[in-house]
Amino acid sequence: MDQITQLMKEFTEADGVSGFEDEMGQVMENHLAPLSEELLRDRLGGIVGRKTGDTDGPRILLAGHLDEIGFMVTNITDKGYIRFQQLGGWWTHTLLSQRVKIKTAKGDYIGLIGSKPPHVLKAEERKKVLDLKDLFIDVGAKSREEAEEMGISLGDAIVPVSDFFTMRDGELWVGKAIDNRAGCAVAVEVLRRLQNEEHPNTVFAGATVQEEVGLRGAQTMGHLIQPDIAFALDVGISNDIPGTDQEQPPNIVGEGPLITLVDATMIGHPGLRRIIREVAKEKEINLQFDTMMGGGTDGGKFHLSGNGCPTIVVGFATRYIHSHNAIMSRRDFEQAVTLLTEVIKRLDRETVDQITYRY
Repeated sequence: MDQITQLMKEFTEADGVSGFEDEMGQVMENHLAPLSEELLRDRLGGIVGRKTGDTDGPRILLAGHLDEIGFMVTNITDKGYIRFQQLGGWWTHTLLSQRVKIKTAKGDYIGLIGSKPPHVLKAEERKKVLDLKDLFIDVGAKSREEAEEMGISLGDAIVPVSDFFTMRDGELWVGKAIDNRAGCAVAVEVLRRLQNEEHPNTVFAGATVQEEVGLRGAQTMGHLIQPDIAFALDVGISNDIPGTDQEQPPNIVGEGPLITLVDATMIGHPGLRRIIREVAKEKEINLQFDTMMGGGTDGGKFHLSGNGCPTIVVGFATRYIHSHNAIMSRRDFEQAVTLLTEVIKRLDRETVDQITYRY
């Protein structure tokens, strides 16, 4: 397994649901530290590495988010079953019979998400989307007391269980937490590419926390860095599977990096988008464009930093996000790294001022 694929395996298999990002934060630190002059952290757990090209140049932030969607233990029944609350958005029909890991003070326990079997469901029940309250986790305990003796307690984090693997001779990456460990990996790889490159700015590359529950870490990271330009690195939704809306842009896994034009939290900055288009054309990188009015990214907070910060979301068309297994393209990843590295090298003070104060 090559270095980039190994990085994605390590990142996606690390645990870190929203509010419990410590394990993934340590993994991120291990990769940022050798590439950075300094590590900076906000008080919620976000982390970035700093690399200075020109101390008088603009401050450039590029960040994924450490957290993945998951759950929290909220009750233990008399018979030892675990009730839970979601951390981030789930469609309950993706959860039945899936394995999860409960992170306790005494160690990790594997459980299975269950519900009533179809044999005992009424006809009208079979036609409904399951409510989360109807699901439970079976850890093999016979009683509440036995579950508590295992170390399970209210407030424990619950993480999806899914091993990373590849398809199509390594071109497709598959696993949990691709949303958004892929963005974290892009931040690391861009910083690696810049090690022996001149750039007319100071780069802060890393990741936020608690994106999946309201872009909370993006707000604290924005306060910490006070960027002049920001790139939110995140996945987007592919439209290359059966049943998708053909009126939406045909975003295809493997057909190039994805630029978000607008979502529910932010309009992508047109001046910054123009520079990205120019660089992509020079480097012969095909760009895809997305609109996502049903959700948002950390860009929704980054662009409100200080007196305002031109911001763009850069990512990848990804299948089956917010489930135990998602699929993305290694080629899209590598092209996104190349694109961002070249764009950063052109963001000097004059250029940033021109796109920021454009009239």
